[in-house]
Amino acid sequence: DVARHLAGPASIFWVFHVIRDYARTLRSGQRAGAPRANEGHRDIDLARCEGLANALEEKQTPLPVVFGHHDFLPGNFVDDGTRIWLIDWEYGGFGTCMFDLANIAANGNFSAAEDRHLLEAYFEKPVSGDVERAFDAMKAASALREAMWALVSEMHLAVPGADYRSHAVEHLARAEAALAHYADRHGPLEH
Repeated sequence: DVARHLAGPASIFWVFHVIRDYARTLRSGQRAGAPRANEGHRDIDLARCEGLANALEEKQTPLPVVFGHHDFLPGNFVDDGTRIWLIDWEYGGFGTCMFDLANIAANGNFSAAEDRHLLEAYFEKPVSGDVERAFDAMKAASALREAMWALVSEMHLAVPGADYRSHAVEHLARAEAALAHYADRHGPLEH
């Protein structure tokens, strides 16, 4: 119901566009010789990331557009002892529910049973193979976006104590694991 309470223009969040845009940002940083441009992503294949974004996007199924948070990390939930608050809405915008569902499952390291329970609770019924396929593809996209966010952040930010490189490495590994899981369940992803 968030969308009914908004006033003025609102953003849209489409993770596949974000991944492609991050790849362009990283590539332009390489060309421009940004001070740390090559440190964070010299071993990432940006063309492969763009190809994965396209292939994962093709695996999505039509769903209603809703207003979502798009950054379901454990640190964005705050329990004040009375209620749980969802903070950090900078990526909030319109999109499908699939990114938020996949994002919370990926960042929460949900089991297969927990994934199924989440989907069935959200859709209020057993889900189709198309929804499961879209969900598994979106989990890979979620991890890939997080890794690329870290690489872009490493290139443009200098936050004391922030280890963007380790964050990127961790989420690139998560993306590869999610892609392997996708291939095991649904067959190879053509990209």
